[in-house]
Parts: sequence; structure tokens; C-alpha cells
Amino acid sequence: MRIKTYVTNPAEIERDWWVVDAKGQTLGRLASKIAPILRGKHKPNFAPNLDVGDYVIVINADRIHVTGNKLEDKLYHRHSGYPGGLRSTSLRVMLEKHPERVIQLAVRGMLPKNSLGRKMLKKLKVYAGEQHPHQAQKPKTLEL
Repeated sequence: MRIKTYVTNPAEIERDWWVVDAKGQTLGRLASKIAPILRGKHKPNFAPNLDVGDYVIVINADRIHVTGNKLEDKLYHRHSGYPGGLRSTSLRVMLEKHPERVIQLAVRGMLPKNSLGRKMLKKLKVYAGEQHPHQAQKPKTLEL
């Protein structure tokens, strides 16, 4: 008797669309719930070498909550590539200017650091307000 191992085929992957309301949610806890959904770990046909995850739409990104002094102490760094080109931005400034990027960067840090992780991150759609242009996909609400 032979037991055959099931291998997920990229052609049989079905993707759902989920809507997450970030209003009042803590940043890190929200990101740690979104990352496994993008990766597909909640599905029975999960494969670590394939992108089997679902699409996630995050609304109200400008209304997230953080604990402690993170609004002032948490810094986002970027470098221009030139000597002395390091630029830092606090979480408070980032939330005022680009609230979508805060959630994207938090989720990005929880995904694989390779081309597969970058492919998974493209399925994350973040919007600062209530409205999103993905009504045609009939997204389901995800309660966290």
C-alpha cells in the first residue's frame, strides 16, 4: 500500500477577499493577524513554497492605536545611498502623512524576506478612510 503525499498545484489555488477594519486596533496585533492570511496559513492546502494566501483590504488605517510612547519613540528609517543620507521619521509623522505605509511596513516585517514575500505583500490593500474600490470582488468581513 502506498500513501501519496498531496502537493498543492498553483492552478487549484482559490483566493478570497477579506475586509479588515483597523479602527481602534493595535498596530502589531492587527499586523500579526493579517500576515498569516496573506501567507495562506489558515488554509488546509498551505505550502511554504507557494503563495496560497488571500487578498486583504484594510480600511481606516489612519485610526489605528499604539501603546506606550511609540508615537514618539518608534522611528522609520530610510537611506538615500549617499554618505549622511539616513532619514528618520517618527510614527506620529508617518501616521499624519502616510497612514497606509505604517500598516504595510508592519505586515511586511512578518512576511518572508524573499521574492515570495514581496508577491504576498502585493495582495495587501490599505486605505486611510472607510471607502475602498474593491466592491466588485465581494469581500467578506474579517472579525479580529
